Order: sequence, then C-alpha cells, then structure tokens
Amino acid sequence: MAKTVATRRKRKSEFLTAIPFIAPAFLGLLVFVLIPGARGVYLSFTEYNIFRPPVFTGLENYERMFADERFWNALWVTLQYVVINIGFQTVLALGLAVLLHRFTKSVVIRGIVLLPYLISNVIVAMVWFWLLDYNLGFINSALDFFSIDRVTFFSGELAMPTIAMINVWRHLGYTALLIFAGLQAIPKDIYEASAIDGAGEWRTFRSITLPLLRPVMAFVMVITVTGAFQIFDTIAVTTGGGPIHATRTFSILIADTAWGNNEFGYAAAISVALMVMLSLIAFAQTKLLGANQSDMDR
Repeated sequence: MAKTVATRRKRKSEFLTAIPFIAPAFLGLLVFVLIPGARGVYLSFTEYNIFRPPVFTGLENYERMFADERFWNALWVTLQYVVINIGFQTVLALGLAVLLHRFTKSVVIRGIVLLPYLISNVIVAMVWFWLLDYNLGFINSALDFFSIDRVTFFSGELAMPTIAMINVWRHLGYTALLIFAGLQAIPKDIYEASAIDGAGEWRTFRSITLPLLRPVMAFVMVITVTGAFQIFDTIAVTTGGGPIHATRTFSILIADTAWGNNEFGYAAAISVALMVMLSLIAFAQTKLLGANQSDMDR
C-alpha cells in the first residue's frame, strides 16, 4: 500500500514538472488549431460572409455541397494528384533510401538530398513554371534544339501530372530520409543471418526489409497522403486551378469559395468534409498498415 502511494506521488510530481514544458505546445495547439477548428465547424452550419454576422442554416451547406458538381470535380482532381504524387514519391523515396543506406552515410549527401525540401514551395513552383514555360522555358528550348515538338506542360491532361511531379521532386529527399531512418533501426545481425541462409538481395528486401519498415512506412504514408490532399501553393502559383478546373483541388475550391465568392459558411462546410475524409483515411492507413506493430516484436 505504501509503495502504491509513493508511486502515485512520484507520478504526480513528474506531471507537475512536465506542465511548464507542455504548456507552450498545448497553448499553440489550442489557439491555432482547436479554437479555429471549432469555429470552422460552427460556421459550416451557417450562411456567413465578412459583411454580416453568421446566420444558422442547419445542414443547408452540406446538402448544397453534395449536389455541387464543383465539389465532386475537386474530389476527382485531388484524387488524381494524390495517386500520381504519392505513387511516384513513395517508390522513388524507398529506392533512394535503400541506396543511401547501402552505399553511403555521408552527411553532405544527405544534405544535398534534402535541399529541395528546404526551398520554399512557392519558389520551387515559380522556378519550374519558368523552366517548363511553352515559349521561353529551358525544357522546351532543349526539346526544340533536338527537333522535338514543344510540350504545353501546364495545360490539358498534362497539367495535373506536371504539378504532381514537381512536388515529387521537392518532397523526395525528405521522404527518403524518413525511410532511411527506419532502415538504420533494423539490426544488422538480421541481414547477416539472411546472408548465411543464402537469401539473395531481392528476397532479403522483400522478406526482411519491407516487413520491418512497416511502422515507418505507415507513418510516411499518413503524413504524405494527408499533405497531398491539401495541395495549394504549387497550383496557385502555376495554373490557379485551370485550365477549365483541371487542377482545382479541394484547397483551391475552398479558397475561391471563401475569398472569391465571399461564401465563408459554404467554404467551411467543404473544409469540414475534407477534414473528415483525411481523418478516415489516416485511421484506415494506420489500421491496414499496422503502424503500431513491428515484425521485430514477434
């Protein structure tokens, strides 16, 4: 009994000590996430613009949203971006991480790999927009030099794949380093035992590396997919959602609805729908990929 009381006192003392360290982060979460999020949910049930107070309208915004072709177009366009961006980014980052792990552990090379991620996304978008410009861009000038037809990268069906690949280039190094950290956590004696058993490179990668990377890959997939669904700045700088809504993702639709049409209540409803979708996707990814399990614990 005395031991239990002492344990409780110790835990209470540790909690009181931790409060000053937790308080700044909790205050930031409260001020910048929880309170604005709660207000956004409330506004989604209202008709509101900046010129008059919000008027409660119940589920009217949600009924309008599900009947709005722009909403379904934004869902389809966003899904296109996510599939292209996450598909290429994950595969390339995994390959790059394996190369870094197998052939070099140089801090300089890691810094070079991470460099694109450290550049502002707006600057990256502007640079690539200039490079891929139809008339003056370096890429099209090079194609013209080799007698290859110029390509309109930011129009038609190529617009979304182009934007997706720009962000693959920017985020590749960051994603690769996250996976690289997971590779470093795998004990070397497991690979030594595999080599003694005569397993080849591909068999070792498929049967040992990938299963042991599952928690890391689950984490990577959650943060990259949720980030991809919120793509905004690259599109705002390059196509602005065009041509003909071909790159109008959820974030662009929300911004246009709120600031372009002055319909903040309806924009809040679309934002809430996006938040619910991302929560369900993150939960499903965590469960399906077994983020809280590792084969090393078995």
